Amino acid sequence: MKLKEIKRLISENKFSFILISVTMVILTVATVVFKQSVFRVFPLYISLVIGMLQAKANRYAPLLGGINSVFYALIYFYYKLYASAAYAILFSCPVQLITFIRWQRNAYESSTVFKKMSPRLIIAVAAAFTVSWVGMMLLLGKTDSGYVLLDTFTTVLGVVTTFLTLFAFREYTVTMLVGVTASIALYIMMIFDTPEQVTYLIYGVYTFICCVRGYINVRRLYRRQCEEKTA
Repeated sequence: MKLKEIKRLISENKFSFILISVTMVILTVATVVFKQSVFRVFPLYISLVIGMLQAKANRYAPLLGGINSVFYALIYFYYKLYASAAYAILFSCPVQLITFIRWQRNAYESSTVFKKMSPRLIIAVAAAFTVSWVGMMLLLGKTDSGYVLLDTFTTVLGVVTTFLTLFAFREYTVTMLVGVTASIALYIMMIFDTPEQVTYLIYGVYTFICCVRGYINVRRLYRRQCEEKTA
């Protein structure tokens, strides 16, 4: 890549580079101050790059995310978040890799071709989510799993988001925003017992910003795709 192209890339993504740089510094400081394990923070640094790609709805985000899910599974297991651990390794990893393949086959610029969910499908997904969430809470309530309510909520919603992303439904950005908000609440609760978890809270705030940008960009892409179809 030529120097001129690098400058153009930085200029077009100035906000993203500033955001990721500031977050990386804060994350590193928090890691040192709260003596967080480097192993448990490592996936967060990879996720900073993934978040930047997700903000642009870039189709390489699920590829990198699928690989990074393996590291997250190990960390979730350490914190006894068994639902999240199982979701990461058994579901998120393989499905995100498949998502990348599907998005690649239906490429549109650096993203993919998006669809809109029908009202009937939205109701069906909402019903399936509710039943699954209640069932998982009852199941994990019999174990020593921590923070069952939010752990199961973010896990089941993560499954929904992953499927919506797989089939390129634009509504995945909405469920992702809700999931990230719930994760932030979970991390706030966890820092009272494990203060080093503040690193994940910092990452959660960063992800929320990326998700808001992703929501805006996906709708912009969908609008443009619809206009091209009717042109």
